[in-house]
Amino acid sequence: MAFLKFNKSELVNLEYSLRREILESNKSGAYLNTTIVDCNTRKYHGLLAVTLDRFGGNRYLLLSQMDESLCVAGKEFNLGIRCYGSEYLPKGHKYIVDFEADPVPAITYRVGEMVLRKRMVLNAKKDQVLISYELLKAPYKVKLSLKPFLAFRSIHTLTHRNPDVREDGIAIENGISYRMYRNFPDLNIQFSRDDVKYLHSPHWNMNITYSDEYRRGFDCREDLFVPGYFDVEMVEGDSVILSASLAVEKASELADAFETSVASRNSSINYHDQLVSCADSLVTNHSRRKICSGLTWMLTGLLRETLQSLAGLTLYGLNDPAQYEEILDNLIEDEQQRLFYRTTQVESPLYLAVSLQKYIEYGASAQKVWSKYGETLKKVLKSYLPGVRREVAMHPNGLLWAQMDGVALSWMNAYINGRAVTERSGYQVETNALWYNAICFAVDMEKNSPQCDEAFVKEWGSISQMVRSSFQKCFWNERMKCLADYVNNEGQHLEVRPNQIYALWVDYSPVDEELFPPIMNVIKNELVTARGIRTLSPRDVNYRGVYNGSQVDRDLAYHQGSTRTFLLEPYVEVSFRMKGAAFWKRAEWLVEGFFEDLNKHGVGAFSELYDGDPPHEPHGAISSARSTAALLAVERMLEKYREGSL
Repeated sequence: MAFLKFNKSELVNLEYSLRREILESNKSGAYLNTTIVDCNTRKYHGLLAVTLDRFGGNRYLLLSQMDESLCVAGKEFNLGIRCYGSEYLPKGHKYIVDFEADPVPAITYRVGEMVLRKRMVLNAKKDQVLISYELLKAPYKVKLSLKPFLAFRSIHTLTHRNPDVREDGIAIENGISYRMYRNFPDLNIQFSRDDVKYLHSPHWNMNITYSDEYRRGFDCREDLFVPGYFDVEMVEGDSVILSASLAVEKASELADAFETSVASRNSSINYHDQLVSCADSLVTNHSRRKICSGLTWMLTGLLRETLQSLAGLTLYGLNDPAQYEEILDNLIEDEQQRLFYRTTQVESPLYLAVSLQKYIEYGASAQKVWSKYGETLKKVLKSYLPGVRREVAMHPNGLLWAQMDGVALSWMNAYINGRAVTERSGYQVETNALWYNAICFAVDMEKNSPQCDEAFVKEWGSISQMVRSSFQKCFWNERMKCLADYVNNEGQHLEVRPNQIYALWVDYSPVDEELFPPIMNVIKNELVTARGIRTLSPRDVNYRGVYNGSQVDRDLAYHQGSTRTFLLEPYVEVSFRMKGAAFWKRAEWLVEGFFEDLNKHGVGAFSELYDGDPPHEPHGAISSARSTAALLAVERMLEKYREGSL
C-alpha cells in the first residue's frame, strides 16, 4: 500500500525518517523494531528481542544491529548508521533509495552502479529473525561484510563495557554461536551459504546514543559488543540469508524459511486488513495466550488493557470467540489479586461486565456466558463491599469511594517525582458508571439463570437502586451541563475530562436520557479532535497540548491534554445511539485520520496517543492494543449503520 512506502528524499532526511519506525512481532513474544533507515533511536530498538522465561518472562534484546558494508576494488562503503552524541556515523542512509514495509520491511541501497536490497522478517513461530541480502545490480564482484552488534540485556536498560562478557564464539553450521553472559541463551548467527567467512575480532563499540532517550531526558548512551564480522563474495543476482535465532538452524532450510515467513505476511489491500494484522500481532502465545498492551515496551497480560481491548482484537478483528475465552480465562487465573482483593486500577475489574456484554452482543449465548463467568463477576462485585478492599469501597449511598493518599486510583495514573498528577480521590464518575452497569447486568443475568440465586438478586437489586438514585445527584452539574469528573469532600471537581462518557456509554446508564445531549455537546466542543478524544479541555489551566520534552513535561501532558484513540469507541457508539445513521459521515471523519497516519510513528501500526493540539502528532507505544481494538469497534459500527447513511 502507498502509505507503507517512502522515497529517497524522505529517507535521507533524518528529521523525517528517524521518527518513523518499523515493527515486527510474533506469537512467541519476540520483536524486531527500528527506524525505516535502520538507525536505532530508542533503547527498545533492535533486530531481535525475545521473551525469556528464565528471567521472569520479560523481554531481552540480544541482537541490536547488523552493520553492512559493500567492498569493491579496495573501497568500503558502510551502509550502517548510528548516533554518537550529536553526530551520525557512518552515514549509510545516504545510499538508501527506497523503503517498503509491505509485506515485510525492505530497504534498497544504491552505491554507484551497485544496488543491494535488504529484507527483514521475524519468524512467526519462533525466536528467529531472517535477513535477506540480494545484489540486484553490480558490474563486478562485490564483498558484503556484516558486523553484528550484540546487547544481551533487558529492553528497559542499557549495557556498558564490562569484564564479564564472553568474547568467544562457537562454530556451528555456516555460522557462529554467541553467549555474552552466563544464564543467557545462545544467539546463533548462521547463513544460507557455506562460503561465508568469519573473522573473530572482539571489541566494544562505545557511546552509541539513542536520540529519543536523550530527548526525553533518560540515560541514552550505550556500549555494544562486536565479536567479529562475516564476509561473503557476491555477483549480480546473488543472495544470502542471515538467520539470528535461539536455535541452531539447518542452513539448507534458511532460504525456504525466509520465503515462508514472507509469504505468511499477507500484503494489506485495505485499512481493515491492516487493523486485523495489527490485532493479530498484539495477541501473543509465548506460554499461554495473552494480549500485549502495546509494542514494544508495554507489558503483556495487564488487567485493564486486556479487558478493554479483548473484544475488539479477538472478536471484531480476528473473529475468534475461542481465542476471546482463552485469553479471558488466562486473565482471570492470573489476576486474582486485582480482580478480588487489591488494585490501584479501581475501575478495571468492573470492566469485566462490559467485556462480557460485548461478547453476548457479538453472538455468544447469554446463558452459557453467565454459566461460565457469572460467579467471577459476582465475586468482583462483592469485593467492593465495605471491609474487603483497602483502596475502594461502597458507601451507604451505594456509590464507590476510592482513596489512598498520594495514589492515583484510576487509569489516569501518571506520577512526577512520586506524586500523582491526577489523584482523583473520592467518587470517580467512570468507576461508578461501570459499577452501576456491572450490578444491573449481573442482576438481570442472574434473574434469567435456571439456577437463580434469589438472595443475590434481592440484595444487589436494592444496591442498584441506591446507585441509580445517588449517581446523578452526585455528578450532574446544572451550570456546566455535564458530569463532574470526580466528587470528594471538597465537592464536585469540574475539570472537563472524557471519563463522563462512560456514564452514557454503558448498557445500563445511571443518567437520564434527557441529559445525554448537553453532556455530549460539552465533550464534542471541548474534547473531540481529529485524532481521538482529549484527556482535558484546552480551557483548563492545566491543559498541555503537546506530548513532548522531558519525562516531567510528558507526564504533565499524558492525562492533561493528550488524546486517546480508545476513547473514540464509547464516544462514537453513544453518538450513533443518539443520532443513528445521520452520524455516519462524522464517525468516518473521526477515524480516517488514523489511517492517513500509518506512515508516521509506527509504520503500519496504530499509536497509543496523540498531541491534543493540531497537527496532532502521534506518540507513545507505536502499536497500541486499545487503539487498535477501538478502531476495529468503530469500523464495525460504521458497517452496521452504513446502509442508513446512503
